[in-house]
Amino acid sequence: MRKLTLTVAASGIASPALAASGPFFSLSNTDFVVLLAFLLFVGFLTYMKVPGLIGKKLDERAEGIKSELDEARALREEAQTLLASYERKQKEVQDQADRIIAQAKEEANQAAAEAKDDIKASIARRLQAAEDQIKSAEARAIRDVRDQAVNVAVAAARDVIAKQMTAAEGNTLIDNGIAEVEAKLH
Repeated sequence: MRKLTLTVAASGIASPALAASGPFFSLSNTDFVVLLAFLLFVGFLTYMKVPGLIGKKLDERAEGIKSELDEARALREEAQTLLASYERKQKEVQDQADRIIAQAKEEANQAAAEAKDDIKASIARRLQAAEDQIKSAEARAIRDVRDQAVNVAVAAARDVIAKQMTAAEGNTLIDNGIAEVEAKLH
């Protein structure tokens, strides 16, 4: 605290107003010389119309800033218009995408229904083909069994007839069979 008090007192004592000695309106007084130089400088700046030039430059700068602000407003409005246009286009594209998805779903459902109907028809055809094959195999089996039964019956009849028949009776039967065939053929 003591150092702070001493520093403030020393700066007050060393002020420029106290540094000058003698009368104020003398060229040996530095304050007076500085005041005169300052007034001459300000007068020179006024003579050269620097305040007007500075004002003119400030006005030009203000006009430039105003034109930049107007241009920025126009660009902002254009950007908002463009943004609205893009948002509208995005909504249209989204609506179109939704329509395409709905149409694709409908087509997929329709294709699934057609595929289901095709599968049912294919199963019905295969069942019918299988039933036809079963009937055909059954008829073939019956025919084979009948043929085998006929063959067994003929063989059995041959054996029975061969055991009971004599040679003379066999020749008579052969002759009668030949005559019957000739009569039927002519």
